[in-house]
Amino acid sequence: MATKNPQTISYPAPESRPRRHDYDPLDPHVIVLFGATGDLAKRKLISGLAYLDQSELAPDIQIVATSLEDFSDDEFREIAKDAIDSYGTHKLTPDQWADFAKILRYVPQGAGPQALADAVAEAENNLGPKVRRLHYLSVPPKAARAVIEMLRDANLVERSRVVMEKPFGTDLKSAVALNDFLHETFDESQIFRIDHFLGKEAAQNILAFRFANGLFEPIWNRNFIDHIQIDIPETLGLDQRANFYESTGAYKDMVVTHLFQVMAFVVMEPPTALEPYAISEEKNKVFRSMLPVKCSDVVRGQYNGYREEPSVAKDSDTETFIALKVGIDNWRWAGVPIYLRTGKKMAEGIRVISIAFKEAPRSMFPAGSGVGTQGPDHLTFDLADNSKVSLSFYGKRPGPGMKLDKLSMQFSSQEIDTAADTLEAYERLILDAMRGDHTLFTTAEGIESLWERSTELLNDAPPAKVYPPGTWGPNAIHQLIAPNAWRLPFERGWRESST
Repeated sequence: MATKNPQTISYPAPESRPRRHDYDPLDPHVIVLFGATGDLAKRKLISGLAYLDQSELAPDIQIVATSLEDFSDDEFREIAKDAIDSYGTHKLTPDQWADFAKILRYVPQGAGPQALADAVAEAENNLGPKVRRLHYLSVPPKAARAVIEMLRDANLVERSRVVMEKPFGTDLKSAVALNDFLHETFDESQIFRIDHFLGKEAAQNILAFRFANGLFEPIWNRNFIDHIQIDIPETLGLDQRANFYESTGAYKDMVVTHLFQVMAFVVMEPPTALEPYAISEEKNKVFRSMLPVKCSDVVRGQYNGYREEPSVAKDSDTETFIALKVGIDNWRWAGVPIYLRTGKKMAEGIRVISIAFKEAPRSMFPAGSGVGTQGPDHLTFDLADNSKVSLSFYGKRPGPGMKLDKLSMQFSSQEIDTAADTLEAYERLILDAMRGDHTLFTTAEGIESLWERSTELLNDAPPAKVYPPGTWGPNAIHQLIAPNAWRLPFERGWRESST
């Protein structure tokens, strides 16, 4: 694996690293939003910033939006208002919108570095002394270098942090080159490579569930767990992103960036503390322990009709679906297969982690009792915004004889009083970046480790198999996971709360 010059990467000293939930009040921030008219900005970022501005969580902020289009401040404010009305989870009253509109300004990217610097300086004057800058790059990967150069030319690097969207590189060589380029301008401590999956309440609940409960942590290993599934199918198609998707595909777009990151939370060792460096180091140990991805353990798929999408090559082999088996070669997980699956235009849109426990001996139960007929016991995490946890097990059916059914205990975060306080993933991550908290972000070492272990697949990927839209992918996925079975579709539905 390529290595870094140690002088280019520095982390805060242990005694100065911020601990989560133990922060001084935040300094005011100017947030520079690149790609402000793009799909992500409209769907998530603008409404998230509006909510943070109205809440007591964020400091005083001013927003300088920039993109390729030539808009005035008022024209962009109309775009922002429409985005909040259309996509915002937290709706604004007319007075709240008026307050938010006052802190919005727009600079066309074509106006150049000096125009951007002038807009940031004006925004900083409105916030007083001790202002920090947060640059959010909601731009395609190929545009990231130009944005970094613009920030450097505009002298906007000092007192700043930069948030990078995925995918971060497309292979080991490109990731190393991008990291090297970034480190010419920004220190590693200033860089936040975002994965919005880790900003979800449900993903963070994995850490609490594992490490705070004596019931589960002692059995969280190869002696008791048979296999793990992380399954993130999507019903959506490309949504006018074919030009981007053709150069990435499901593996680069979803697996390296999202599924492997979630996997690290599931299998990592206990960190020494719930603080950024300790958690990042345990995640990086997982990536270093991960076995290289073998082509024989991968099923690639492409939904029927993908090649007819605009901007897609007629002979394209880009995968819109991928399922794979990976292994972690360490003491805790040796021999435990981890199955990952994601794809476009599938039967359901759901995000689950499923832990399958080894089955108990069945010799004491009579034939026909039902034991073992519905698979192993599972602990399942639903990563949706209304996060849920389910534990399945066999229990006796009421009545004469020994008949067993699969039962489950379920919990939803919506059932607790503080559910309304939940931040959306991007809201939480923007706030963490302003705090300088790297806990839920990816490091240079981590992303390079993942690309290194992906080299064989990227160099010689198996052909993509066609699957009909609205299904669970190519039939070959069943051979991949045999003798086990995919949890989706579920054998049981989630129960709705009775309250």
